Amino acid sequence: MFANKECVAMLLAGGQGSRLYCLTEKIAKPAVPFGGKYRIIDFPLSNCVNSDIDTVGVLTQYQPHELNAYIGSGQAWDLDRIDGGVHILPPYIKGKKGTWYKGTANAIYQNMDFIDRYDPEYVLILSGDHIYKFDYRQMIDHHRKNEADCTIAVIEVSAEEASRFGIMNVNSDDTIFEFEEKPKVPKSNLASMGIYVFSWQKLRMYLLDDERDPKSSNDFGANIIPKMLANNEKMMVYRFSGYWKDVGTIESLWEANMDMLSPETGLNLFDPEWRIYAGSADAPPHYCGPDSTLSHSLVTGGCVVYGAVENSVLFHNVKVGSGASIRYSIIMPDAVVEDGAVIEYSIVGERARICKDARVGSLPADDTTGEWGISVVAADKTIGPGRIVAARQMVGEDLL
Repeated sequence: MFANKECVAMLLAGGQGSRLYCLTEKIAKPAVPFGGKYRIIDFPLSNCVNSDIDTVGVLTQYQPHELNAYIGSGQAWDLDRIDGGVHILPPYIKGKKGTWYKGTANAIYQNMDFIDRYDPEYVLILSGDHIYKFDYRQMIDHHRKNEADCTIAVIEVSAEEASRFGIMNVNSDDTIFEFEEKPKVPKSNLASMGIYVFSWQKLRMYLLDDERDPKSSNDFGANIIPKMLANNEKMMVYRFSGYWKDVGTIESLWEANMDMLSPETGLNLFDPEWRIYAGSADAPPHYCGPDSTLSHSLVTGGCVVYGAVENSVLFHNVKVGSGASIRYSIIMPDAVVEDGAVIEYSIVGERARICKDARVGSLPADDTTGEWGISVVAADKTIGPGRIVAARQMVGEDLL
């Protein structure tokens, strides 16, 4: 027998993250390391715990092994509970048939039995690939007070950015009258954050109806939300005003890491009132050699630095040799940067090795081609001695 829950959270964490290229070749996007000691999925999981939501289903699909192992029992987020807790929910065979999750709505449909066992009043739908801090209790309270059927979190974006998002057009009372997916000429700047609160019995009805429709793509944005609007269900926006970034591209992932170095961005991870929890690796204190220099950087446990690090993020157990220089870069766990290597405006994957006197990336000011961008070295790859990785180059194989 399961205890009833007011709200169950369903975290969509099966994304391939194709726009992160070689960084997600072997892991799901929510498992990508972030900010020195975290992975992207730490943010929605921590938000749930801090919002007193103790029952979370994590829906995995693409390359789930590392993500599943990382979440484990949920202890790092205080979600290792007998009554509720975190549950990994991959696609499975039911009866004689089984399919991959066909879309976001189908993923929830396939797990209706899981939700039903807790008989919740509300279901919170989350994405596993955003960096933000959010008290979901405020959004649920907004949903309840307005007696809404669906509430969608939105954030104001610039007019130039609006065409990249799903846009909510609203009345003066913040009820939604129209949803536009990536419109060429947006009518408003209220961008969907991919965070939804549904009254469960209402959503359940629409999921069943959607699954019976052979023409449906089984997606919230493409099918469920437009159908609810067409049926005049009460749909509201909840306006969010804090830091939020979709880290689905190389540039946005790099920018979000750099934002951690600038308090004015609003990404404050030192707030004791709203901690972001992580399943961090055990590592000794970091060590800086006698001739090393560190400036405006985050350096985590187990790092050994003999060179120069400036405006960068070093994950645990990174080794930086003598005479090496790292600027405006993200160096993921267990990477090795040998003597004399130079890394600028780059992301270096887990366990990668940048050999002696190699060079990865370049400064924007040095660009003469108009093709400048963030350089990337994939996990477990080696850049040989003296080799050069150009600006914006993605290295998914050893370069020896």
